[in-house]
Amino acid sequence: MTDKIKGSKILLECLKKEGVTDIFGYPGGSVLEIYDEIFESDINHYLVRHEQAAAHAADGYARSTGKVGVCLATSGPGATNLVTGIATANMDSIPMVALTGQVALPGIGKDSFQEADITGITMPITKHNFLVKDVKDLPQIMKQAFYIARSGRPGPVLVDLPKDITQARAQFIYPENINLPTYKPTIKGNIKQIKAALDLINSSQRPVVLAGGGIIAAGASAELREFIKLSKLPIASTLMALGAYPYYDEQSLQMPGMHGTAFANYSIHEADLLIAVGMRFDDRITGKLSTFAPKAKIIHIDIDPAEIGKCVNPTVPVVGDAKSVLTDMIELLKQSPLEPKKEWLNTIADLKIKYPLAYNKSEDVINPQYALQLISEMTKGDAIIATEVGTHQMWAAQYINHQKPRHFLSSGGLGTMGFGFPAAIGAQVGNPGKMVLNIAGDGSIQMNIQELSTIANYNLPVKVIIINNRYLGMVRQWQEIFYSKRYSHVDMEGKQPDFVKVAEAYDVMGLRAEKPADLKKVLEKAFSHNGPVFVDVVVNREENVFPMVPAGGILNKMIHSEKEST
Repeated sequence: MTDKIKGSKILLECLKKEGVTDIFGYPGGSVLEIYDEIFESDINHYLVRHEQAAAHAADGYARSTGKVGVCLATSGPGATNLVTGIATANMDSIPMVALTGQVALPGIGKDSFQEADITGITMPITKHNFLVKDVKDLPQIMKQAFYIARSGRPGPVLVDLPKDITQARAQFIYPENINLPTYKPTIKGNIKQIKAALDLINSSQRPVVLAGGGIIAAGASAELREFIKLSKLPIASTLMALGAYPYYDEQSLQMPGMHGTAFANYSIHEADLLIAVGMRFDDRITGKLSTFAPKAKIIHIDIDPAEIGKCVNPTVPVVGDAKSVLTDMIELLKQSPLEPKKEWLNTIADLKIKYPLAYNKSEDVINPQYALQLISEMTKGDAIIATEVGTHQMWAAQYINHQKPRHFLSSGGLGTMGFGFPAAIGAQVGNPGKMVLNIAGDGSIQMNIQELSTIANYNLPVKVIIINNRYLGMVRQWQEIFYSKRYSHVDMEGKQPDFVKVAEAYDVMGLRAEKPADLKKVLEKAFSHNGPVFVDVVVNREENVFPMVPAGGILNKMIHSEKEST
């Protein structure tokens, strides 16, 4: 374009150049120029009912599609309302660009109306951020923002847009190339280190692969599956990696850690080698670091060199993209296959038989584990499932049959209540032909329940399944086990709204199931409805999540049942 155009139009042209078709936002004074351009743009804008939901929706869009999610908010409170969503994306390495309005440049630093130093506030929780000071720099900044967000270890980037920048005019010239001399992610792993890793695997007797969210971020699920089949190694998948490898496969240990399977945790504790790919040894996986995998050497493969040695000291570090490194490992394995670890695999098979996931079945009350199993069976592993945070999240991780990458969306690192509902909205926008569910708790769903208005407004067919135990369930469990059942401000009995009536107030279908015999019929009605649905599943009030490794505990010292917790 040779004519000078407004910064607001330049911004939208930049978004188009980056392939953006959908954004989530909420208007306000400092972004009026942008919204005036959106009025006649072919970019789809989804009006949420709270800016936090815009960030989570962009996050869910990114997790489910692999594209960069985009959210937009005005200055001051609009921008600060994005903070929780930005921090959530940052902790889980999700590619997102957050656009915020800002007061005009002359007003910055003068406590102007609706002014907040959002670049300063978000510095610790973004991969990078920008304050645009010259409209001519906007195309270059936007090119850099998207490149940084999606490349290397993905993450959120914030671009702060003063109102006079959106009003100023310049020629729109979008850069074809990008050159950031101080930012050069390592994609290709060092081949000597990769060979050393394979030698270590070959000499081990009890190896375990730990797959993390980096597998999904790198689009390396196919490579991981091929590597596991060639190597015949057992594999555990962290919360962020669920779906990267088939959950019930013979070689799968399912999920390890605080609420992981007992057989995964026992295997890791007895392992003599851990092959960690795209995971950061989070404390919910390791428990007490000094006692984590005490017999194991460590191979750590990660694209972010800052993660290598941060929590555990690896025997063989490999810095590189998971897809690239696994591809190289596969080629080497084809040339020189590993000896099968038959005795170790037999030991793990015995552990699976001895320590299955289990719960008490009832004909009188719905147990939440049964509800999640039934949902899994009915959706056949094909639905995209978002979760809130709490006991329902852990049951979803344990009892859903995770088959595909980008089909399980959950706040891992930050543990954000209120994440799941707007994340499901983003996933539904990004995957219009798919069934999208949100597994919620009766506490978490109320963090962003106003988004009922959003799904009603756009007729987004999100199905919200509320696992309603009338408690803040995870906090109650901790209070039961560690605080002598002193239930301080967690009992919601008689204090909750009627979720069916709340849904109907927004013109959304509301359903309720109170008995096990009713649940399948209610879910069938929900899943067959072509619009949004709120399902209130009334479950056993004091059901706990087991196994459980107490915070800072040792993986082989799990609480297996209610009996052991008293």
